[in-house]
Amino acid sequence: MIDSFSLVSIVYLVIVIGLISLFVVSFSLFIRRLLINSSLKNNHSIEIDKKLDKIIELLEKDKKD
Repeated sequence: MIDSFSLVSIVYLVIVIGLISLFVVSFSLFIRRLLINSSLKNNHSIEIDKKLDKIIELLEKDKKD
């Protein structure tokens, strides 16, 4: 009888530890993906700024001529 309670406790403990570790892994992957997407958006924004600067420069050059 005591062995069955011990076995149930061990199974319960393994399930709880598994769920906690699954949460930690999922949360870390979520944060990693969030940081990667943020970096990509930042790079994309920088590229757009460069293109707009080039367009403005060309328009100003055309306006002077």
